[in-house]
Order: sequence, then structure tokens, then C-alpha cells
Amino acid sequence: MEPKIKEFPAFKINGFVMLVVVGAIALLGGWYIFHSLYSLQAVLARSLKVTDFMGEEETAQAIAWLLGTLLIIVIPSISGFFSVEPNQAIVLVFFGKYMGTVREAGFWWTNPFASKRQISLRVRNFNSKIIKVNDAEGSPIEIAAVVVWQVVDSAKCEFAVDDYQEFIAIQSETAIRALAIRYPYDTSHTSTDLETPSLRGIPDEIAQALQRELQARLQVTGIEVLEARLSHLAYAPEIAQMMLRRQQAKALIEARRQIVEGAVGIVNEALNRLSSEQTLDLDDERKASMINNLLVVLTSEQTAQPVINTGTIYS
Repeated sequence: MEPKIKEFPAFKINGFVMLVVVGAIALLGGWYIFHSLYSLQAVLARSLKVTDFMGEEETAQAIAWLLGTLLIIVIPSISGFFSVEPNQAIVLVFFGKYMGTVREAGFWWTNPFASKRQISLRVRNFNSKIIKVNDAEGSPIEIAAVVVWQVVDSAKCEFAVDDYQEFIAIQSETAIRALAIRYPYDTSHTSTDLETPSLRGIPDEIAQALQRELQARLQVTGIEVLEARLSHLAYAPEIAQMMLRRQQAKALIEARRQIVEGAVGIVNEALNRLSSEQTLDLDDERKASMINNLLVVLTSEQTAQPVINTGTIYS
């Protein structure tokens, strides 16, 4: 279930404008207080005929009062200034209540009593650890992925989970495991298995499936998964050598099959050409002998040794 809090713009004022306003208020406030104190002293001095109404102690107290007043006005106002860099967001929270997000880069001023939490909106990578998991056929494999992600909703990212980066790491590992157990590492070269998807056979489709899986898991945090792709895929060390021999055997069988199919095609083409051009009239026994010799020559791993027949083809 998605959280009810969603990102919305926060109240803000241009920081340079507020800097001028705060400075003017501080100067006017200081001038007004000093002017009021000295005016009061002059009035009382004329009325009471006292030339030194305020001594050193009274003057010090007045200055302290002035400074305290200015600090009460200026310091909270200064704490309301903040800057936002490009591709950065500032989440404002006022006494536990979400007050909005500032995304526009620049120098701003807002409620000085609101806390400011910085969140990066830049595109980031996450490299998962190499984890061991059993594929769809039960073979132990090692798998890892690279996830490219970006924050699109700062409110969800800040308030939906405790630590969104740790959440991404855990959910990425879970998604990789869920993907690995749905597909085999590789498929055999038989005709019945050619259409079976595998982790090694369809990398683009696997990347899209992983991206969809991650997006569904990270939707609650306001994260957009831009790309997810496997960065490591291998059999576990305990079966790696056996699987390597298996792959070599499959490759050898496939190569032999192609060689035999090619040789049969060449022999058939030769017989058809001899028959169509009526170069030789061979009986079935001689055709069988010719086919046998051609297949031996074409499928042999070693170079065939020629034998010259000095007689007729029947002796």
C-alpha cells in the first residue's frame, strides 16, 4: 500500500530579497531603539532637571536590551535561508508536519523554524553483490545486477521507509533471486528447447523483466528504476567444470550435426548432377560405395588419403 503523503511544492521566498528585508529591519529596529532611549533621556532630563539621567550601568543595560532584541529578530530569520543545487530537493518539516519540497535551484528563504532535509535527485547506480541461487532447473548459479535509479517523489522517499538506500539494496537482491528461480541458466540445443527462455539466451528480455520486478517493489518509495541489467552470470564453482564439459559436448554434437547435414547435401547434389548430366550410369551398389566414400572424406577429422584405381571402376 502506497503512503498517503505525496510531494508538493513548499512555500518559499527569494533569499536575496529576504536578505535585504532582514537587514533593513535590523537597522531600522536598532535606530528606533537607540532613538527612543535618547529621546526618553532628554525628556526626563528637562522635566527633572537632571543632566545625567542614565549612568554607565543604565546605558549598558539599554545596549544589552537592544542587542537581545536584535538577536531575537535576526537569528531566526537567518536560519530560514537555504540554497538548493541542481538535481537536489529540500524537504521541509515543521514540528513533525510535512510542509512541502523545494526543487528549484537557487537561494531561498522559508519558515525559519522548519527543519530542512536534503535529498539528491541525481541518477545513481547500485551494484548488487554476487549472490548464489538455484535457477529454474535447480542448478546453483552466481548472479549479480546493476540497477540505475532516481528519486522522483521526495516525500515518499523520505517518509515511506526508514532508509531508502538500504531498502533499494534489499529489494534489489530479492528481485534478482525471484528472477533467477523463474528461468534456467541456459537451454539445450535440441529443437524442443529452442523456444525456452533462459538467463543467458535472452539478456534483453531478462533485463526488462528485472526492471519491471524492481519497479513494482520500489514504487512505494518514490523511486524510478531507469535500467536494470545483469552484470554477472555464471555457474557456481562446485559445478562449473561439469557444466563446462556439458556445454563443450553440446557444442561438439551441434558441430557434428552441421557437418553431417552439409556432407549429405553435398553427396545428394553430386548424385543429382551426375544423374542429370548422364556422366556415369551407376547401379545401386556403386552409388552406395560412392556415398560411403564421400561421407568418409567430408566428415573425417583427418585428411583422407587418396587411392588411385588403375583399372576400371568395377575392378
